[in-house]
Amino acid sequence: MQSVALIDYGSGNLRSAEKALVRAADSSAIGGRIDVTSDPDKVARADRIVLPGVGAFAACMEALAARPGLTEAMSEAVQKRGAPFLGVCVGMQLLATRGLEFGETPGLNWIGGDVRRLEPGDPHLKVPHMGWNDLAIARPGGVLGEAEGEPMYFTHSFAFAPDDESDVTAWAEHGERFAAAVQRDNVAGVQFHPEKSQAAGLALLARFLEWRP
Repeated sequence: MQSVALIDYGSGNLRSAEKALVRAADSSAIGGRIDVTSDPDKVARADRIVLPGVGAFAACMEALAARPGLTEAMSEAVQKRGAPFLGVCVGMQLLATRGLEFGETPGLNWIGGDVRRLEPGDPHLKVPHMGWNDLAIARPGGVLGEAEGEPMYFTHSFAFAPDDESDVTAWAEHGERFAAAVQRDNVAGVQFHPEKSQAAGLALLARFLEWRP
């Protein structure tokens, strides 16, 4: 059975994410053992990796860096060995080159770009953006599948702006267009919360467990 490392670095709705991944594994053709872990050895050997994240970009990067060997283990598994990776919410944002929240903070730089504050333009639209939004699919297939028109649940004040828009697989709107999902090779990220997005979110997690980039 494949192993799925759900990274525990003190940030993210781990309990909900774990429960959703277990349900997705039960419904997928491949299945998987969900390991909530910060152990670099387990992460380096994992078949798939999920990085959650809630809160500020800088705080999440600091928490990740504070776990000795964890970032290196993620890089070993994902960048060198090609293990499929899914970043969720701030876990997606950490893929960027830098975050511009409370100053400038370097990210993992796995997909080039900046994380910037949402600026809707319409004073009636509040930040943080919280609620359900439809996805406009830019590149079907992969983790997203054919999710056009299926609403997902968002809660965020910042969004990832990739240098290359071809890395964007889905867009959403909140007074401005922003990247709702990105993917490059075996690295994918979603700004929304699949674990809070009911059946559509569980279907996405099941596709991730079966994804062969």
